[in-house]
Amino acid sequence: MPVASSNAQPTGWRSPFGLFARWAQRLMPEWLLALIVRLGVAAIFFLSGRTKVDGLLHIKDSTYELFADEYRVPLLSPVLAAHVTTYAEHLFSILIALGLFTRLSASAFLFMTLVIEVFVYPDAWPTHLSWAGLLLFLIARGAGGASLDRRLGIP
Repeated sequence: MPVASSNAQPTGWRSPFGLFARWAQRLMPEWLLALIVRLGVAAIFFLSGRTKVDGLLHIKDSTYELFADEYRVPLLSPVLAAHVTTYAEHLFSILIALGLFTRLSASAFLFMTLVIEVFVYPDAWPTHLSWAGLLLFLIARGAGGASLDRRLGIP
């Protein structure tokens, strides 16, 4: 039976890595991480939606051209795809930022990300994978404590 050396490195929570982990958990509680993830995801999609409109929600002619030429997806006309995508980017971003219907909104964005990856920009998988990671966090864990979901009792 091996005998533990008195010079052995501490393990678990007593090791330097364990101490750092405890410090990080106290400094960054889950509600704060969820809030940062929500705001980051909301910003990505909201700013994308804003490039497609003039004023509040008037879709630009260039947006229709973009969906006709570059963003072509099966089963939807370019006009319908432009409307659905633009309005979804605005609506779900606002809901995620507020933490309202977060799992549903994150699921919609995950589906949108999958469509973009498969049909529009298949070579952009590193970017799409980073979006998916954030969205999967929200789907799995929810909006966190600083959210309307929590206040309203929405799981």
